[in-house]
Amino acid sequence: MRGMDRQTGKLFSYASPESLVPQDHPLRAIRLLVNAALDRLSPAFAELYSDAGRPSIAPEKLLRALLLQALFSVRSERQLMQQITYNMLFRWFIGLAMDVPVWDVTVFTKNRDRLLEGDIACAFLTAILADPQVKPLLSTEHFSVDGTLIEAWASMKSFRPKDGNGEPPAPGRNGERDFRGERRSNETHASTTDPDAKLFRKAAGQAAKLCHMGHVLMENRNGLVVDTTTTTATGTAEREAAIAMVEEFPGGERITLGTDKAYDTQDFVAEMRRLGVTPHVTQNTKSRRSAIDGRTTRHAGYPISLRIRKRIEEVFGWMKTVGGLRKTRHRGTARVGWMFTFVAAAYNLVRLPKLLAGAA
Repeated sequence: MRGMDRQTGKLFSYASPESLVPQDHPLRAIRLLVNAALDRLSPAFAELYSDAGRPSIAPEKLLRALLLQALFSVRSERQLMQQITYNMLFRWFIGLAMDVPVWDVTVFTKNRDRLLEGDIACAFLTAILADPQVKPLLSTEHFSVDGTLIEAWASMKSFRPKDGNGEPPAPGRNGERDFRGERRSNETHASTTDPDAKLFRKAAGQAAKLCHMGHVLMENRNGLVVDTTTTTATGTAEREAAIAMVEEFPGGERITLGTDKAYDTQDFVAEMRRLGVTPHVTQNTKSRRSAIDGRTTRHAGYPISLRIRKRIEEVFGWMKTVGGLRKTRHRGTARVGWMFTFVAAAYNLVRLPKLLAGAA
């Protein structure tokens, strides 16, 4: 018997978002890890908010919503608010009932900035790694480091002389600008919309772009991110960031650090050895004499570190394609760095359920 196409709504609904999510959905395992990390961050949240005044968006809900934005490649916070309105999976993950109104996007953005001021992204990454289930998965001896370019949210037309001279763009929303015959450099020019962004060319023959530079320190046992930092894009930023992250690394044990050819300089290798770090640096023998000699290459662990180091390219690939960091939506090194660290934490959360299942 054919059913009737009756489109009538019920006055009351007793279904909850929890009942609509399959028991084997990947987000269930991720949500358990997220909730445990947010519980550890509760004292840090308390320091950011006043005891008086109107209640703001709960920081726990705000961070879960930002995680969804990274995990599902939502392009903007405005689109994120739209999806939370009708997506029951998103409501369940965040902790919103089906009939709770969604926040205004400007309110959401303002509350997110409060977490930026408190450096919650770094604390969130640390809280995930501090989980008793996660600690046994981390290596304490072998690490890799690398940097990647993050294209700035700034037009090349905004790269103007610092002294205020220069021809302005033509009138209009996207007015034309002729750069022919004009010499531009980071010493004489700066972006008017993102002064922290620097003009940088990744390799000879490629176009120079306004960029920031993100750096990741990865442990080699399971390829999890243990530290991040963001700097302005310069030719020495990768080595300087690597030294800074190693100096802040807890413990006095000797470790190995795998890197690519860009780190093969006398100064960097000497600084690593001074810090008690064995530099497993890929030798750059084509353009200059390598700073790595037989003291390092004779060990069996050296080629192994170089192979495992390539995992860090998978980290950057995920952060840019899924996490949306190919071209950042934020301006300023601090804001870009906050999101860079947060997306790195999201990458760990994607990998951890499978690693924990294998360890069990």
